[in-house]
Amino acid sequence: MNILLIGSGGREHALAWKIRQSPMVDTLYAAPGNGGIDAVATNAGLDVTDHAAIIAFCREMAIELVVVGPEAPLVAGLVDDLRAANIKAFGPTKAAAQLEGSKGFTKDICARYNIPTAAYKRFTDVAAAKAYVTEQGAPIVIKADGLAAGKGVIVAMTLKEALEAIDDMFSGEFGDAGAEVVVEAFLEGEEASFFALCDGKTALALATAQDHKRVGDGDTGPNTGGMGAYSPAPVMTPALCDRVMAEIIEPTVKAMADMGHPYTGVFFAGLMITDKGPELIEYNCRFGDPECQVLMTRMKSDIVPLLMAVATGDLSNAAVEWSDDPALTIVMAAKGYPGAYQKGSEIKGISEAEGKTGAHVFHAGTKAEGGHVLATGGRVLNVTATGKTVSEAQAKAYAAADIIDWPEGFCRRDIGWRAVARERGEA
Repeated sequence: MNILLIGSGGREHALAWKIRQSPMVDTLYAAPGNGGIDAVATNAGLDVTDHAAIIAFCREMAIELVVVGPEAPLVAGLVDDLRAANIKAFGPTKAAAQLEGSKGFTKDICARYNIPTAAYKRFTDVAAAKAYVTEQGAPIVIKADGLAAGKGVIVAMTLKEALEAIDDMFSGEFGDAGAEVVVEAFLEGEEASFFALCDGKTALALATAQDHKRVGDGDTGPNTGGMGAYSPAPVMTPALCDRVMAEIIEPTVKAMADMGHPYTGVFFAGLMITDKGPELIEYNCRFGDPECQVLMTRMKSDIVPLLMAVATGDLSNAAVEWSDDPALTIVMAAKGYPGAYQKGSEIKGISEAEGKTGAHVFHAGTKAEGGHVLATGGRVLNVTATGKTVSEAQAKAYAAADIIDWPEGFCRRDIGWRAVARERGEA
C-alpha cells in the first residue's frame, strides 16, 4: 500500500522510520519531509495547508492512508477534507481536535464528565484575569487557550510572573492562541505522558513517557517544545495506567462521542501524578515530539495495521507489543532556542555518531542541500538510544551527541535525570 505522511519534524521522521519497516508498505511519501526523512520516504513538494492539492496528490499516487503528524493540519480540518474525498486518514477531525486546539474546551469536558484535573477559570478580559490571579495567589498556571507550539503555558511561581504572563498573552505574544486565557490551580507531583489509540469508540493503551520541557539543566529556564524524553515513565505503574484509562481516557472517549465528535487518532495525555492519583494537565491530539521518537523506538509491533485500524474504526481486536528496554532521546537545538536563533548552519558527523554508538538520529529541523545537512529550525536533531536501563540509554545517547559536529547547537546534559536517580536508589 502507498502511504502519505504529513509533517516535517522529528516526530514525523520517527513515524516514517517505523512505517517504512512494515511489509505492508509499497511507497511512503512525506509532505513536506526534512533532511532525514528522505532516507526512508519520498519527500513530496506539497503545501500542507492546501488540502485540495493533498487530495489531488493522493488520487494521483493511489494513496491508501494519510497519517497526519502535527497538530496544525488537524485543527485546520485536513482529516475532514480527506474523509470527504473518501481517503482514509489517521487523526481526529477538526471538531475532535479541539481537545488540543482549545484548552478551555478540554477543561469544560473535564468538569462535565468528572475527569480529574486542576481547578480553572477561562478569561477573555485582562482585568478579570488579573483580579482572579491576585485573589488566588501563586504558584499558579497561565495558559494560552489555543495552539502555541508547546510554549503557551507559564507556570508562575510568583504573582508578578503570573500578571506578566497575562499581559504577554493578551498583548499577542502567542498570536490568536492568547485571545482567551485559561488560569489553573498549580498541581504538585510528577509529570508523565500517557498515549492511547482510539477509533471513535474503542481505546487501546499504548505506552508512557516523560519529557523535559524547560530549556536548561535542572529544569530551569523557559518552556520549550521539549528538550528530551524517555520511555517508559517509571512513575506510571500498571495500576496507575489502569486508572488513567478508566478515569481519564475512557470518559473522554464517551464525551467526544456524546458531543457528536467521535475521537479517532492518538490521545496524548499530559498528566500530573499527585497524592490523589493521576490528573489531566492537557491533551494533545497527535504523538508527542520528542515522545514519539522513544515510543517508535520501543514499539515491536508493526505500526501500519494499528494506524489502519484507527482510520477504519476497527481497533477492538488490536494489540501492541513493546520492548522492555527503555529508550531515551536528546534534543539538539540551535543556540538561542526557544528565543531567536540562526538558521543554515551545517551539521556534520551524524552517520559517524550512529555507526559508533548504535544510537539513531531523527531529524527535526533540517534540510539536505548539496550533500550537506543544514539546520532549519529551533529543535534540530533527536539523538535516540536504547539500553537495558535508562542510565545505559542515556550514556549511549550522549556519546552519540558528543560525536556530532555542530558548534551552533546545544543540548541539555541531564535528560532522564529522574529515572536515573531512581535506578541509583536516590529517588
